[in-house]
Amino acid sequence: MKEKLNPRLRRITLKQLRALAAVVDAGSITGAAEFIGVTPPAVSLQLRQLEDTLGLPLLERTADGFRPTDAGREMLATVSRVEAILADGLESIDALRGMQGGRVAVGVISTAKYFAPRALAAFRRNHPEVELRLLIGNRSETIAALENFAVDFAITGRPPQHIEIERGLIGDHPHVIIAPPDHPLAARRRITLTELAGETFLLREAGSGTRTLMRDLLSKAGLDPDAGMEFGSNETIKQSVMAGIGIALISAHTIAAEVEDRRLVVLDVVGLPIVRQWFVVKRREKRLLPAAQALWHHLIDEGESFLPHLALPQRKGEETGQAAAS
Repeated sequence: MKEKLNPRLRRITLKQLRALAAVVDAGSITGAAEFIGVTPPAVSLQLRQLEDTLGLPLLERTADGFRPTDAGREMLATVSRVEAILADGLESIDALRGMQGGRVAVGVISTAKYFAPRALAAFRRNHPEVELRLLIGNRSETIAALENFAVDFAITGRPPQHIEIERGLIGDHPHVIIAPPDHPLAARRRITLTELAGETFLLREAGSGTRTLMRDLLSKAGLDPDAGMEFGSNETIKQSVMAGIGIALISAHTIAAEVEDRRLVVLDVVGLPIVRQWFVVKRREKRLLPAAQALWHHLIDEGESFLPHLALPQRKGEETGQAAAS
């Protein structure tokens, strides 16, 4: 038996949802009207009808313009899903009509920018008709884009656990501790973590996957996981280590050039490198269209070949550290 449609759904229109999103983006009724090409009274009408249907206020006026209420944020998330589904539908229709090309939006955590662009460029050479869009940010920002359907899929080292996903393995992702070449421990072997207690650690910002890994490592060694200096990027951390400000746990894939040029050294710390993995991840309910499917399989099949190579300290009979992939 066909399920009856909620009567309120019949009254909610795409115009109303887009009016809400436009007002939040623009901060004003007038700005929203200009953006979607209607008059301000028309925008006000759409919002009033939507709020009447839902029975809750969706916006509140502040000194900085309109901001969404809790109910408004819920509806904005709905707008994102609706727009993503409509975009998928249009692209599917184009594919059925025999059109070539397509668009793919990929979220890339900042650490992956040392290999992801080369992997994507290789795909683009074989599929020049495909339009690629990259959103680069830290882990929190990238997972938020994935959650809000702002990207088709993401490249990350730690898949999210709070949403249902599908994932594909790209390859290993080692993490090491780096220091300047003249550091007193640079020539030492089998350094323990407790021997690093007096060092200044340079940390990524909160929300970074590397920061989380560093916290876990220091906590297990009985060290203060938040003692150190915070920086917003791997590049700033590398430059600061080279300047002698401190040492840092960092992705080995970000330092290949500096280690080769002897501007940085990898400390021989017991239990390191910590080896995680690189993944491509997508929301389980996200249906990848032909262009996105092709890129997804390209990254799984060929992505490992684009990972930077770095010779890491090895000790006979001792395994490298392993971190949970999830």
